[in-house]
Amino acid sequence: MSQAASLTRRRFLQFGLTASGALLVGFRSRAMAAAIPAELLGDDLVQLTAFVMIERDNRVVIGARGCEIGQGVITSLPMMIAEELDVEWSKVRVIQLPYGYEVVDGKPRNRYGDQFAGGSTSIPNAWKDLREAGAAARWLLVQAAADAWSVDAGTLSTEAGHVLNPDGRKLSYGALARTAAARALPDSPIPTKPPDAFKLIGKPTRTTDGRSIVTGQNRYGIDEYLSGALIAVMLRCPYLDGSLESLDESAARKVPGVLDVVTIDGPKPGELFDGPLASGIAVLADSTWAAIQGRKALKPVWKQGPWKDESSAALSASANALLDAASDGIEVRRDGDLAASRKHARHTVSARYEVPFLAHATMEPPGALIELRSDGALLIASMQNPDGASRIISQLTGLAREAIEIRLPRSGGGFGRRLQNDFVAEAVLIAQKAGKAIKLMWLREDDLAHDFYRPFGVHAMEATLDRRNRVAGWAHRCAATSRTWRTPGMQDDPLWKGCLEPDDFPAGLVDDLEKTFYPIESGMPRGWWRAPLHTFHAFAVQSFIDEIAYEVRRDAVELRLEMLGEPREIPYRGHGGPVFDTGRMANVLKLCAEKIRWSERRTDGRGIGIACHFTFGGYSAHAFEISMQGNNLKIHKAVCVVDVGRVINPLGLEAQIMGGTIDGISTALNLAITVRNGEVQQKNFPDYRLLTMADAPGNVDVQLVDSTRDPVGGGEMGIASVAPALANAIFATTTVRIRKLPLLPELMRML
Repeated sequence: MSQAASLTRRRFLQFGLTASGALLVGFRSRAMAAAIPAELLGDDLVQLTAFVMIERDNRVVIGARGCEIGQGVITSLPMMIAEELDVEWSKVRVIQLPYGYEVVDGKPRNRYGDQFAGGSTSIPNAWKDLREAGAAARWLLVQAAADAWSVDAGTLSTEAGHVLNPDGRKLSYGALARTAAARALPDSPIPTKPPDAFKLIGKPTRTTDGRSIVTGQNRYGIDEYLSGALIAVMLRCPYLDGSLESLDESAARKVPGVLDVVTIDGPKPGELFDGPLASGIAVLADSTWAAIQGRKALKPVWKQGPWKDESSAALSASANALLDAASDGIEVRRDGDLAASRKHARHTVSARYEVPFLAHATMEPPGALIELRSDGALLIASMQNPDGASRIISQLTGLAREAIEIRLPRSGGGFGRRLQNDFVAEAVLIAQKAGKAIKLMWLREDDLAHDFYRPFGVHAMEATLDRRNRVAGWAHRCAATSRTWRTPGMQDDPLWKGCLEPDDFPAGLVDDLEKTFYPIESGMPRGWWRAPLHTFHAFAVQSFIDEIAYEVRRDAVELRLEMLGEPREIPYRGHGGPVFDTGRMANVLKLCAEKIRWSERRTDGRGIGIACHFTFGGYSAHAFEISMQGNNLKIHKAVCVVDVGRVINPLGLEAQIMGGTIDGISTALNLAITVRNGEVQQKNFPDYRLLTMADAPGNVDVQLVDSTRDPVGGGEMGIASVAPALANAIFATTTVRIRKLPLLPELMRML
């Protein structure tokens, strides 16, 4: 049984009234009351379980527990509950639930279960417990009907928000809700539906807040306000691990509307990043404009830190030097005898690929609205990790975590940036110094220059081929800025984690394999970036396979299929395991090749490229048909085939894959974060040029593979194979092989 559903076992739910008059039954808290939209206050809502409220007229309100960052969980997660509850989706109203931390019998837990948003885990983590939560609510209603009719509950069924009696009688959920809420759940989980009984899961369903988004009514974290809250804007030290040497704030204090100026210390060099990311100066004002103008008037003197000589060029040179020396590497995996494979090889192919630091560049920059009181705190912010935010607030204030209320408005993107809560820590420290509620606003310049970046690295690839031109041996050596550096919770992890995966392709598919990691020293903060490890190394692996195929004059799809071999499950210890299914990967690759018409020879100057990848339990393949029109790259066709198991909401997943593909194209073609003299060079979108509509493909052709397997998430499946497929298409079009991202600057340099 789920955490959330189990909270109501052996407990009678109590009636009560909110201050506004809405009748709520069950767990009541200020946070839950705040989650109810104003138009529902005053309605006769009976809270049946932690997730379900029912109105007397049979309208149903279902709570969405996940942090909505654009991945669609505000729709897909409630769909699982609605499926088991047997209600018409058109009668369902979805509300965003707050963070659900509580202490019961001296033990902490989350009344709603997992509220983390990252690693494409929301769907697989909910697949069992949210369906059980819906089944539990249905069970309560059936028991109430059985009591009303004095019949055996086993004879009753449910449909469209009603309990049905075989004799033709029926009772609405609205009529049963009060008596149902007074019952206790059994200790054992309630059985869920067999998949062949699904009526909602698997049906294309529009996002529940789509209308409010397109009409401008939806509120994001940046839109929230509290009465009396001051606006805070920070000026942060531009240098890695730098500090504030002196400050003249007199001009800033003279700006109309500026009320105060306070300083915030960043971590000392080498300390873990468990609070603010950088030292800075916060300007507090009565408006955002005044705070920004006050920030412009500050006259700080910054002191450079220990990374004053760091540059992207130096990092690249260091990485290549480590790979050249080929000594003191950290062994990640070793199978067979690669030295013998080299000795007996008919062909040996090698290449190096470089991938840059990447920023998250969410459309809504970080920010937080916080109120600190002696007896508690309120945080309203767009986030992916409310549990981490709760811990940070408690650590900095000494408040008990159950006294910290966290509301979760929709976020304007996440991509891993909001897994970090440095901006929450900043807001807490500023509010403590101000003595008032504050709304911390980050500007775009802050967001790009002070991020937790995807690591930088160089991949050295080598393959040996036997006399039949089959891949017999494989070496993957990676020199990179370790993802674990100064990251809380990763200090006991191997340095290669997040940069090289022991069981990723082609592990288990070739007899002789070596994977080795060489850490590079760098002061750049690092974090998880969309499909983290997989976007970091898929470009190298999947580009290299095409290079092998070209070198030995083999078809690139045929070579991949040969390496995958017969359908079978191979052990996979990384995130997305426990197995990698070669048959599922081969299937998406073949379907993608068919959709792009891989076997047809192009005579119109266009080229096609293809790549496939296994990401967090899902299988995807991309293919592109492109041409060069002068110095402009034109994408004529974009195809993506994905297998993520059973699909909860096909419409939502298709949108996710389209969005991931566009994001992947944008990143592969143009994006890189560079550093010089210990300072990030990119400050705004003119320096970090996202894909324009004119350069995007007119359509992304998405095919979702039908499957009866348990579902996995889809937020990151549509991006990892984009860059190599584009690089392979560029080579097919121009004969220019690009081994360094982003692609367009390299292509212009090499043409």
